[in-house]
Amino acid sequence: MDLRLLYAIILSILPISELRGGLPLAMLYAKDNDIPIILVFLLIVSVNIFIIFFIFLFLDKFHGAFMNFKIYRKIFEKNLQRVQNKADSFEKKYKNYGFVALALFVGVPLPGTGVWTGCLISWFLGLDRKKSILSIALGALIAGVLVLLGTLGFIRFLDFIK
Repeated sequence: MDLRLLYAIILSILPISELRGGLPLAMLYAKDNDIPIILVFLLIVSVNIFIIFFIFLFLDKFHGAFMNFKIYRKIFEKNLQRVQNKADSFEKKYKNYGFVALALFVGVPLPGTGVWTGCLISWFLGLDRKKSILSIALGALIAGVLVLLGTLGFIRFLDFIK
């Protein structure tokens, strides 16, 4: 396996980059190796959706124990206010729209709006877990399609200027 594909998978799991960073790299890998782009698209989006279960598992089972570690507590508390502000803002603006709003929030391919933040918002607000997982997964698919289209446009632009 080419390391670029492994890097793309890792980027898709990380909270900062998620599929917004992993998918373009995977698409370049597919283009260079004559692999159908749909295959790497499905792989990266699936990995991004799969991580939802681990995020909730971590938050439910391990977060409390990790709070006993000073470095974890410090990092968590540092980011807690930022995520809490997003959760509060989300709840105020979209309370009536519920899980559709959560899917759209996750689906916007901007920094800080991916599955990690979607899971944290759902967890902070105590939203129904099954509905949240479906909403966040739908949002990941929406973000994936938007990043796919943007990356295809950028690749075509690069081919055009060659």
